[in-house]
Amino acid sequence: MQLHQSLLSRITIDPEICHGKPVIRGLRYPAETILDLLSSGMTNIQILSDYPDLEQDDIRAVLLYAAELSRVKSIERVNA
Repeated sequence: MQLHQSLLSRITIDPEICHGKPVIRGLRYPAETILDLLSSGMTNIQILSDYPDLEQDDIRAVLLYAAELSRVKSIERVNA
């Protein structure tokens, strides 16, 4: 649990940075950008090579943040 909190603390939200989107350590790298790169097939090593300001734990933090956001208590069907 302590590790989770430590990782999640790397994700910051500040209205003055990237319009309040979740970013990594205030560095103006939106969490969604890293998720997009991962989903496009880039490896952690490739991302870290392209973005030298980032650290391995930043990528882990983004994944944990996305996992936390996807947790729901229940899903209700909405009829359109």
